[in-house]
Amino acid sequence: MSNILVVAPHPDDETLGCGGAILRHVAQGDSVHWCIVTAMTSAAGYAADRIAARAATIETVAKHYNFTDVHELGFPAAELDQLPRAEVVAGFSDVVSKVTPERIYLPHPADTHSDHRVSFEAAASCTKWFRYNSIKQVLAYETLSETGFGIDPSMDAFRANYYIDISDHLAGKVTATGLYGDEFAPPRFREARMVSARWRRCAAVNPDIWPQKPSCFCGLGKTNRPTFCHARNPSRAP
Repeated sequence: MSNILVVAPHPDDETLGCGGAILRHVAQGDSVHWCIVTAMTSAAGYAADRIAARAATIETVAKHYNFTDVHELGFPAAELDQLPRAEVVAGFSDVVSKVTPERIYLPHPADTHSDHRVSFEAAASCTKWFRYNSIKQVLAYETLSETGFGIDPSMDAFRANYYIDISDHLAGKVTATGLYGDEFAPPRFREARMVSARWRRCAAVNPDIWPQKPSCFCGLGKTNRPTFCHARNPSRAP
């Protein structure tokens, strides 16, 4: 059994980015922790009923995935880039130290939303092997509503090089999207999910050997090597 940490800048990013992988980890007996970076707050102008509804959704989603624990950092949504970076890093450090994960799933650093980029940078600061030596692998996930929408030419695009077969868990991922209610536009996202799965399979070196319904990631660090490893020959999860 492995300890897994999934970092979601906002609730629903975990489902869009790696919902199938989460369900596969749980089915394998792994201990999966959900770290939610931001929160709706009254100080930011959110109504009490909306805050309560979000809390209820988080509880429902957590039960669906059967997370071992949920870690809510509570930083204000859409304002991460305005906070002292040390404060955000400290929040991640506490969670990583508590969970001692072997694998971490992060948003991609080139995502359009500033919350995603700051979450990546702050969490990546907590993957140094000499301080957090439990970590063996770091994977970045693709968020359909954010990844690939950036126009900054200096940013690396998402290039999948690690694939996980979620054929047995795609239905569970789709069910999870429904738990978020109106936050998803069902027809558009349903079609996008399926198109993305087919495209990622076709983009593999040899499509015939890849699963029909893969979940793809960008391998950032493996066996404590915190460097980009855009492999020419994609890796497939064991």
